[in-house]
Amino acid sequence: MKIDFSIDQLPTPTTDFEQRVISFIKEWFDDLKTVKVQTSGSTGTPKIFDIEKERMRYSANRTCDVLGLKEGDSALLCLPVDYISGKMMVVRSIERKLNLLVKTPSINPLTDLNEEIDFCAMSPLQVENSLNKIHLIKNIIVGGAAVSETLKSKITKRLNKEKPTIENHIFETYGMSETLSHIALKQIYPIAEDYFQVLSGVEISLDERDCLQIFAPNLHPETLLTNDLVEINNGKEFKFLGRIDNVINSAGLKIYPEQLENLVKKEIPNEILFFGIEDELLGQKLVLIVEGEDDAEIIKQLEKINYPIKNHQPKEIIFIEKFPRIPNGKIDRRELTKIVFNRLKK
Repeated sequence: MKIDFSIDQLPTPTTDFEQRVISFIKEWFDDLKTVKVQTSGSTGTPKIFDIEKERMRYSANRTCDVLGLKEGDSALLCLPVDYISGKMMVVRSIERKLNLLVKTPSINPLTDLNEEIDFCAMSPLQVENSLNKIHLIKNIIVGGAAVSETLKSKITKRLNKEKPTIENHIFETYGMSETLSHIALKQIYPIAEDYFQVLSGVEISLDERDCLQIFAPNLHPETLLTNDLVEINNGKEFKFLGRIDNVINSAGLKIYPEQLENLVKKEIPNEILFFGIEDELLGQKLVLIVEGEDDAEIIKQLEKINYPIKNHQPKEIIFIEKFPRIPNGKIDRRELTKIVFNRLKK
């Protein structure tokens, strides 16, 4: 289904997802000043709250300004409209009168794409399964989960090999439902940036835990406190170190699992996570969880990894055939924790 927002006529939906999109558009143009948004539940209990449409308009126009999107440009929607990520794609298209191509969300939404698109928002899992088609999209923002070093490398290699006819720009995003999509971008391609660049109208700082605080009055009336440990540079950019609730304390050493995960993902293609398991001697024992079947070759590759210090080397490696995920593709860390604990009890 294609929607041309330069005209006042909506197409007839033929699928359940298309019907959801049309329903949201009608909700957007009703007399209410707010719409309901559902959080993903990846870092807490899922909840539904009301968001002011005017704040969503501000967020949408700022993103379009940053990416240089204008009336008549094309956009591709392949994210659920239950969440802020999908809703904002629709609002951006409405605000800039973009031609919106609607695809039912899946892990490989670009399978039958044969035309060039100006803008698309995708999850890392979707990008992973669409590498052979990403050269057709001029601007891609990737969010919902961290982009692994392995995926970044695959993106760069693929686009350098394809030599696309359009100039591709791919960004990793940082944001949450409360910030109405992203408040910062980090370029993946053609330049690989180390720091997220904060967008206009956003102020950042650290709290007493060294976690990120966000003040963006045009998006949210209050300062937002996060559990994300970051390093701030020049007051306008930051590097994500890890979530404070994921920090592992082993033998008195604080270990940020996300940093180790980035290191390991440069060497093996599998999805992986580091966990801290209670241990009488160490306090917490560092364990590496690998998605897939037990593989001796992967074990050999893991043994060759040069960790920063000896205590960063996992004390145990566990293979889980398939990681549990929530609907938007993020790994369900809480459910995976239960699986790991049950495995270790046996």
